[in-house]
Amino acid sequence: MTDLTIENHGDLIASDRVEGTAVYNRQGERLGKISNFMVDKRNGQVRYAVLSFGGFLGMGHDHYPLPWSMLAYDTGQHGYVVDLDKQLLENAPRYGADQRPDYDDGYGRNVYQYYGLIYPW
Repeated sequence: MTDLTIENHGDLIASDRVEGTAVYNRQGERLGKISNFMVDKRNGQVRYAVLSFGGFLGMGHDHYPLPWSMLAYDTGQHGYVVDLDKQLLENAPRYGADQRPDYDDGYGRNVYQYYGLIYPW
């Protein structure tokens, strides 16, 4: 029987441990948490971490897709760090809890362009 409370070791992490992980900016401010992430069905690469931010008592959260390459795991913070300030995030592409974009090429280009990145697909 496996003890699920044991820390992950190495470079891999289970998806259920990524979901709910806090996201901070470089100034140490908590921006939100990862609600889920989007994986390319064909090549298995994670394209986006979807940041849950805002709301009150868990209601009204908006979801912000962040290109996965923007995040770095910080063992000291026990969370992901992204080089964003809250003001930039407030104007970022997002959707409500009851919505989900198609994540097609046009949407992907829009997200990557907002963050000043080149859409690689």
